[in-house]
Amino acid sequence: MPRVWDVPVHDSTRVRDVRVAAEQAAALAGLDERRTATAALVATELATNLLKHAGGGRVLIDVVAPPVLAGGRDGARLVQVTTVDHGPGIADVPAALGDGFTTARSLGAGLGTCARLSDHFDLHSVPGRGTVVAARIGAVPDDGPAAEPGPADRVRAGGVNLPFGGAEYSGDAWAWVRAGDLVTLMLADGLGHGPEAARASTAAVEALRGAAHVTPADALRRLDRALTGTRGAAVAVAQVDTRADVLRFAGVGNIGARLCEGGTWRHLLSRPGIIGTHRPTTLREETADWADDRVLVLHSDGLPSRWTPTAETCRTTADPAVTAAVTLRDASSPARPVRDDTAVAVLAPVPADRP
Repeated sequence: MPRVWDVPVHDSTRVRDVRVAAEQAAALAGLDERRTATAALVATELATNLLKHAGGGRVLIDVVAPPVLAGGRDGARLVQVTTVDHGPGIADVPAALGDGFTTARSLGAGLGTCARLSDHFDLHSVPGRGTVVAARIGAVPDDGPAAEPGPADRVRAGGVNLPFGGAEYSGDAWAWVRAGDLVTLMLADGLGHGPEAARASTAAVEALRGAAHVTPADALRRLDRALTGTRGAAVAVAQVDTRADVLRFAGVGNIGARLCEGGTWRHLLSRPGIIGTHRPTTLREETADWADDRVLVLHSDGLPSRWTPTAETCRTTADPAVTAAVTLRDASSPARPVRDDTAVAVLAPVPADRP
């Protein structure tokens, strides 16, 4: 089941909880002692930053797939540390990421060092609105020959998962898989929340691994069989054919799906029903062009129903996990708290200026 560590950080005692959570996630991801220490250091420093500069915030720690499924790394697992706050923001992000910029009473690592220690690191901050940071730490990469890059290496995905009420397991789950030139992103929301909901969404993730080569509609049919005997789930599947530059989408249930096309948002519609218990007889697929200005956002119904994307949500240069976390932060607040497990998953192009 998708274990997620949700640690509200509003006093110094919770910094230790963040470190312990990072170590537990590292064990789950199979990291060695050195990379476990790295994950713990990055998580501790980011939590300390929340207290010092934002007056507190939230740390989400999860075990996720790589943001790009390249070179046969489909099975790799990384520790993802995401911090979210509504603080004053960072006025000068480049300076904050520079050497020598450290937080008082911290470990002295600083954001720049955290960025270097992490396999992937991105930060988004707006003065007066807050800061989101996403860092991923994986195993030491092997030195074997890299696979020849193809079109699918130019697509990346990321997400965040917030369990309801501080629970250990979320009833929501997201995953993505690759088969040749096809990359497929799925988000599942197990009916209700708690362990039984988590079992349903976990079954969807496991079944997706055997459906990487089929269309979204066919994937939903396979998932429907796999979820028989569970309480069922709302599921959306989006697939990019990177050779043809085509996006295909199919969904059942109340998973939100929005596609940004050159700054304009378009809803992708799901059919009513529940995968595993009440799948509709016919499954309709929507298609759209896929290009370097596209961003796809999938989210469970933990977000407020009237959530409205902003221009920041359509930034193709942002790490998809950061986009997901900004969406989660801006769509909810202490005045509008989430009322269920909440997951947001994002599919976006790899910026042209990145290797």
